[in-house]
Amino acid sequence: MSPNLGSPGTSSTDKCALHFEPLLTRCYSNFMHTETTPEPSGKDENDRLDPNPESSPSPVPPQQANSAPPDRQRTWSRRRFLAAAAAGLGVLVGACSNGEPSLDAASLSATSSTPGSYKGYLPWVQMRGLRPAAVPVFTPTPPKATLTPFPTDTPVPTNTTVPPTPTYTPTPTVTPFPPGPPSKLGIFITRNHPSVFNVLRSGGVAVVKTLELDFRFARQIKEAAPTTRLIGRIDLPQLQLQNLNARAAAQDFVNRLWPIADHPERRLFYDGWEAYNEPVAGNLDEFKRLTEFEVERTRLLAQGGLRSVIGNFGTGQPSPEMWEHFLPAVAEAQAHDGWLGLHEYSAPTIYYASTRDGQGRYPGVAPHDTGWLTLRYRQLYNQILKPAGRAIPLVMTELGVDGLVTNRPGPQDAKGWQHFQEYWAQHGFGSWGPGAYVEQLVWYDQAMQQDAYVIGGCIFALAASPGWESYEIGGHVESVLHQYLSVHPQR
Repeated sequence: MSPNLGSPGTSSTDKCALHFEPLLTRCYSNFMHTETTPEPSGKDENDRLDPNPESSPSPVPPQQANSAPPDRQRTWSRRRFLAAAAAGLGVLVGACSNGEPSLDAASLSATSSTPGSYKGYLPWVQMRGLRPAAVPVFTPTPPKATLTPFPTDTPVPTNTTVPPTPTYTPTPTVTPFPPGPPSKLGIFITRNHPSVFNVLRSGGVAVVKTLELDFRFARQIKEAAPTTRLIGRIDLPQLQLQNLNARAAAQDFVNRLWPIADHPERRLFYDGWEAYNEPVAGNLDEFKRLTEFEVERTRLLAQGGLRSVIGNFGTGQPSPEMWEHFLPAVAEAQAHDGWLGLHEYSAPTIYYASTRDGQGRYPGVAPHDTGWLTLRYRQLYNQILKPAGRAIPLVMTELGVDGLVTNRPGPQDAKGWQHFQEYWAQHGFGSWGPGAYVEQLVWYDQAMQQDAYVIGGCIFALAASPGWESYEIGGHVESVLHQYLSVHPQR
């Protein structure tokens, strides 16, 4: 879209109003043969569009048509004259505007139809217990560039040379990904949005996790992508483990979930159900209560023919020495065809704190690679679950780049992937952020493809909920991801 000419921050409509309102004022003065006092060029405060209509006061009811005396109704006041000229002015203003549409970024951040808000927990990870990957040493990250604020609007001076229209750098041409084996990438979605089905139609989405529980939405997902696994989670406050009665809490959870999950179409379309999101045990006793809760929840749901997705621990959780105490829950899930859920994030790149960190933009990945944040799941399976005979199917129910991981390099106030684009450009990971991010996700996909027990991993997030906009992958990331998935279809 070409920028508006003139002073920064002044729209073409405003400029037309600046030029034509004095003209109309002079015409009105000549018409009435009286002297008029010029009004300010800006609109009255009450005439501005309220960006939050719900908070605006109720409009004043209009007066009845015959409430004014007949002689007053025929009087040509300045306001009536200007109102009569509004039609002509509207045409002129319309001619001044460029008529080009603008992108509606708000459509990807609307409130989720599911009540509540997503809460994450990404603690500092202590690198101990498991056989560690080497932790590279990083140089301090340069401070982020300071953004220059927009200047204050000023009137357009007369007889001033209009500066040339600046040339914008177009979106770079993306080199298509070549065909390959079926992808294990999936998406985390919070609500129904057209972008969801655009990605699903690629044919390559392995798994979807959703907080949107409308059975019609679930049906549409399966119609668009019949082989995609679908996981649901009801929005509940965090589980309090301090004095938890595990069996009673499990029964309470099932009582809450059952009216939703037992719906005939949800039974048909949902492949598994999570419990609480990213539970955190403060000590061993709390962790044992959590294990008992998951054992009982899995058993109760299995009695009703529903699959459990257990765990759903946050990045770096739990600590290695805790995992042996979770084996009873893994065994119960294994007995009832359940799955294990984990979250894996890293930052400033998805490679950070893995054995491939520090190896550039295209580090490659092999089955022996592990990590402390991403690829941490391999340490769990290789050192604990496989030796115990408990290598149950695994889903990364959230994954991506997340600045909430602490004790890391890069901009410290960054959150989602969008906040790391400048860092990536400065450090050789690609000058175009969306493409650079998909490259990192593809690296993680290649790792998952090497592990038969992995069902897939859900990128956080598409159609993100308010407060998580910097994680949003709708738009350019969606387009590049669609191309990759289309040449790595499910079979």
